[in-house]
Amino acid sequence: MSRSIALPTEADVVVVGAGAFGLGAAYQLARLGAGRVLVLDAREPGTQSSGRAAGLFKSVQADEPLTRLAALSREIVLGLAAAEGVDNPVVRSGSILAARTEAHAALIRREVDAARAWGIETEWLDAAAVRRLAPYLVGTGLRAAVHVPTDCFIEEPITLLAALVVAVANRGGTVRGDTPVTRLLTEDGRVAGVETPDGVVRTERVVDAAGAWVKGVASTAGVRVPTATFRHQLAITRPIAGVAANEPITRLIDASAYCRPCRGGLMFGGFEQNPLPFDPVAAGSDFSMDDVPLDLGVVGGFAAGLAGQVPAIPDMPLAEHRGGVFTMTPDSRFLVGPIGGVEGLWVASGCNGSGYSMAPGLGLLLAERMLGGDPTLDPSPWDPGRFGTSLSEEDLVAAGAHQYANYYTPTDV
Repeated sequence: MSRSIALPTEADVVVVGAGAFGLGAAYQLARLGAGRVLVLDAREPGTQSSGRAAGLFKSVQADEPLTRLAALSREIVLGLAAAEGVDNPVVRSGSILAARTEAHAALIRREVDAARAWGIETEWLDAAAVRRLAPYLVGTGLRAAVHVPTDCFIEEPITLLAALVVAVANRGGTVRGDTPVTRLLTEDGRVAGVETPDGVVRTERVVDAAGAWVKGVASTAGVRVPTATFRHQLAITRPIAGVAANEPITRLIDASAYCRPCRGGLMFGGFEQNPLPFDPVAAGSDFSMDDVPLDLGVVGGFAAGLAGQVPAIPDMPLAEHRGGVFTMTPDSRFLVGPIGGVEGLWVASGCNGSGYSMAPGLGLLLAERMLGGDPTLDPSPWDPGRFGTSLSEEDLVAAGAHQYANYYTPTDV
């Protein structure tokens, strides 16, 4: 997927960014008949933030639109291998959503009651059942624990991205890495093409799905995307005796942390209370996710928060410590749709900590709208224009940091 692929001079749609958002949209555009779909990425496809995700799919969400979107995304991912003949291993592990404080337990109870009304299967667990489902867990000390059997994960998140690259190609699209889009070209207020170091591609439709670089790409056309970027970190332990590959994901929400099996050990991470704003655009053109500054102390804090329920983690050496970048919006909702100011310019951004798992469904909704069809779900909650133009960069950073730090905070706390 490198520059050895010839760069076409024209395309019906250019997608900027070969992460989860970009590839999810490109696959659906190609599948639904958008014509010549071209995906361009400044790096090798799938190697930046999306490839470093935790790979978790969560059925119980905060509201009905997100719950429906999560179900749609999961359906697409589970059916991808059969639909496209690609290798896309998904671990149907289920998950355990748990809390040790009464406020967080009440949050779980409210979300589970709502999720059941929206058709999500759940089962309340006692300590013995927690231990039986996930032997790596200690079931005591929990005020609430619920099993969500439909949840799943992808052990190596880059495998979904690789599967989507193949699926796009099978549907007639082209994915080209090592090809930064240096400028969006406009004429008379609408998209006219994209400029790259290897030449210009003429097109009337562009999807800016450049992840942490989304604002930089849009700014070349004079368009502002209301996001702020923050570091996210996770770790993978060395193998732990007795941990099975299909044991459930655990989300311990009062610790703002998650954990799942990975490579014979456990992957764990979470949401920092003082997240680090980090702007890859300002870091320069040579920056990649390999250059994200890592802080082992933050990972140690997640380990400590999980220790009472996952005692194997604190003393187990790490096999990998990795970082990426989240794009956060002021209300922790996605930005997917046409963005004002330039006709033909669309955006898919605002991962807010769950973009990897929601991108397949969002890609379908975006493609349906671009091609004039009726969207499978109402896309209005994720309208990119909902914030107007009043928020300053300082406002965006402050709001994004608040949303990040309070990912699992009960609203009445």
